[in-house]
Amino acid sequence: MTHSDSHKSDTEQMLPILGWREWVTLPELNIEHIKAKIDTGARSSALHAFAIEPYRKQNQSWIMFAIHPEQNNTDIVIECHAAVKDRRIVSDSGGHKQRRYVIETQLLLGTTVINAEMTLTNRDSMLFRMLIGRTTLNDRFMINSSASFCQGFPSPPSTL
Repeated sequence: MTHSDSHKSDTEQMLPILGWREWVTLPELNIEHIKAKIDTGARSSALHAFAIEPYRKQNQSWIMFAIHPEQNNTDIVIECHAAVKDRRIVSDSGGHKQRRYVIETQLLLGTTVINAEMTLTNRDSMLFRMLIGRTTLNDRFMINSSASFCQGFPSPPSTL
């Protein structure tokens, strides 16, 4: 144990480490892998969405949306469906307020499964299709801001 390790709590030493960007799987949305920016400055998590269409299913509000899961590639489109959890006013990094749909979906980050709230917004102009904020991270990880992809590339769904 190094001198600096002696100052860490047992909990901190056992938490998985994330880099500033990680691969994520969203199994309930049929997204096998999407590159996400880990953003401790953001409270909520955001997922790229376009062609957003609300609808009713069994007397409940649902939403259909499309996503381009890969950066700089609009040829791949995945159609997603999710129950609407809420609609909220969210401020983006530039301070612009936008009313967004909020869904809750399972997120797989390494071997950690999280039921995460996501706001839906068009992130075409953003480098990352997904942003993971503090609420999703919620004391589950340590962040190494100089590292990338600490949790590796997601396993194919058949091995999950």
